Amino acid sequence: MMAVVAASNVLVQYPVELFGLQEILTWGAFSYPAAFLVNDLTNRRFGPAVTRRVVYVGFALAVVLSVWLATPRIALASGTAFLVGQLLDIGVFNRLRRMAWWRAPLAGSLLGSVIDTTIFFSMAFAGDEAMSGAVTYGLFGSSVTVPLWVGLAFFDFLVKVSCALLALLPYGAVMGRMRPWQDAAPRDAVA
Repeated sequence: MMAVVAASNVLVQYPVELFGLQEILTWGAFSYPAAFLVNDLTNRRFGPAVTRRVVYVGFALAVVLSVWLATPRIALASGTAFLVGQLLDIGVFNRLRRMAWWRAPLAGSLLGSVIDTTIFFSMAFAGDEAMSGAVTYGLFGSSVTVPLWVGLAFFDFLVKVSCALLALLPYGAVMGRMRPWQDAAPRDAVA
């Protein structure tokens, strides 16, 4: 968990320079969603109490590393967004764990990602002159002009949605081999 967050805090500072994507994506968009997969697998196997401890320890260590590897502002934004988003994921996952196997990890990841993206980008980049320049995007036959950080947040979220859907593949593969948390319902009914 710590490695995913620390790497993402460094990578969010680097736009994707391929195919003209520097105006819409940073490399952090591709690494951070792994935190939701780690969170959901930990929750499935060990339950919400242990998963919260993993989040707290990952949070503390990642903030320390991020202050060193990134900037204090990014570290604070990342830590806050991580903590709120991951704790929301734990709660949503736990409420839905007895439904169809894919609902808990997908709903938890999506809701956690909305909160995480909103908190992180607004705390890390709002008011930052370099990240607040106007960028115009052509969408559905019209154009929308927003600060660069808002555009980055939007496209970052789209990557997180895609990764949440893709993460169902490894989650489903590991889930069948992993003994679920003891207090959960029988194996075939647990997410």
